[in-house]
Amino acid sequence: MKSLLFSLGLLIAGLYAYSWHFIITVLAISFLIFFHELGHFLAARLLGVGVNAFSIGFGEALYSFKKGQTEYKISAIPLGGYVQLKGQDDSDPSISSNDPDSYNTLSPFGRILILVAGPAFNFLLAFFIYIAIGFLGEQRLGTVVANVAPDSAASIAGIKSGDKILSINGKIVSQWSDISPLVNTDKSEVRLKRGDEELTLIAYPKMGDGVNLFGEKISKPLLGISPSNETVIIYHRSDALKYAAEQTWQASGLIFAGIGKLLSGVVPVSEVGGIMQITDVTSKAAKTSLQMLLLIVALISVNLGVLNLLPIPALDGGHILFNLYELISRRAVPKRAFEYLTYAGWAVLGTLMIVATFNDIMRLGQ
Repeated sequence: MKSLLFSLGLLIAGLYAYSWHFIITVLAISFLIFFHELGHFLAARLLGVGVNAFSIGFGEALYSFKKGQTEYKISAIPLGGYVQLKGQDDSDPSISSNDPDSYNTLSPFGRILILVAGPAFNFLLAFFIYIAIGFLGEQRLGTVVANVAPDSAASIAGIKSGDKILSINGKIVSQWSDISPLVNTDKSEVRLKRGDEELTLIAYPKMGDGVNLFGEKISKPLLGISPSNETVIIYHRSDALKYAAEQTWQASGLIFAGIGKLLSGVVPVSEVGGIMQITDVTSKAAKTSLQMLLLIVALISVNLGVLNLLPIPALDGGHILFNLYELISRRAVPKRAFEYLTYAGWAVLGTLMIVATFNDIMRLGQ
């Protein structure tokens, strides 16, 4: 009853803050969790492992039915989900079973396949979403110049506000983000459109200070121009598979890099966000456009895949590490050590959740 009341309160607060777009957010997050758990479920059944429960959400069941030995549930708190395999339960690491259809009787390699399947399905889902984005098109900043910095390379070359950049050094640019990677310290041949006239100007970029995605100061060659608010729709219909693979790979790399920056102290702990920030970003994206919503959902899916692969006991990555140890050493992790490490993993995850929730609340107060 408590979890149901909590969910009703959450629903009322979400509808008040984001209108019906909050429902879209709940459905999107629930689907991401479902797809992750579906990966575990299908891999387990393929390898002959029994599944006791498949739940979307936590807490008391709002709806459930049983088919075979598996109880399928939609639970009251839509902030997660789980697949409970026979002989394996993270909430009670002491549980085990030696039955033929138990998780414990599988080889370490078989267990790793089940564990990897969940994150793999997150990456696969993101890949499919990026394919859809490629066909629907994504809104990006165009190549129209808004401002030219005084005494900059662009100013000296004669580039003016309102000019539309067509190419840099012979390479066509279709969105603003295409420009920076083509600029170097050598002379840059800038082809642009000014009114009805096309011009080719020579600029000599100067090294200047900039920041990367993690807020670190970097030195890079600059033309000294900034974009206007004009946007363009970029399609990737002819190379949708390549585009989807690149975007999934880049998003994964970015998240891994972000975790590394967080651990090294470059990114402050105050930047860590939780479910409240995810809800805020997703709901606002739903208000903007379908493409923006899909882009955010794809990023969250990749995020789930990456985070679940972290070597923290109680996460898929921690269990993979345990099974790799058994595969290499040919002996299982001692039961007492396994239990203690699992509880320690829960403590780490609980601490991270508290920090993320605190940060989310502080952002709401700003």
